[in-house]
Amino acid sequence: MSSRDDILARVRKNQPPPQPLPPVPVFDTLTGSALESFKAALVAMGGKLADPPADGDLDALVRRLFPDAKIVCSATPEVAGNLPLDRVRRPADLNAVDVGIVRAVYGVAETGSVWITEAQFKVNTLGFLSQHLIVLLDPARILASLHDAYRERAQFEVGYGVFMTGPSATADIEGVLIHGAQGIRSLTVVPVAKG
Repeated sequence: MSSRDDILARVRKNQPPPQPLPPVPVFDTLTGSALESFKAALVAMGGKLADPPADGDLDALVRRLFPDAKIVCSATPEVAGNLPLDRVRRPADLNAVDVGIVRAVYGVAETGSVWITEAQFKVNTLGFLSQHLIVLLDPARILASLHDAYRERAQFEVGYGVFMTGPSATADIEGVLIHGAQGIRSLTVVPVAKG
């Protein structure tokens, strides 16, 4: 047995017993509706909230929001798009997508964030190589705070997941803010119940 193996064996043998996760405190952070709080935080971070279409036609909403979009790629069956994800062979193949569409697992009112995992993206680069990202969010799945999100531990048992809060942004020392410098140029959330 090598020194390395001996050291690792002793470390494994002397591990403390597993401990349960600490309880998460409950904070009453919402003062109004969850959707209004979510919207305020989202807008403060540079995102947009678009009203769902009265007739339920999400494809028409996408065309109205981004009339010049040539390539629309949807990871949800609720919007058709014109680039099926099953035609994507490499993650970099999504570098020409004008509008990507995905459904979030939930939103967080405190921060205006949406939680999206590899299961929703189908191809993770959809959320970062698209010029614009539209996120469908069930209003009933807006949690009050990140503490509430932490309670949904099963949602974190994935290979990849991300809290997205507004579009990509960077600022220089003079305070000039640029959106879309390293990722999506805009993030639009549409509050629509999951069908």
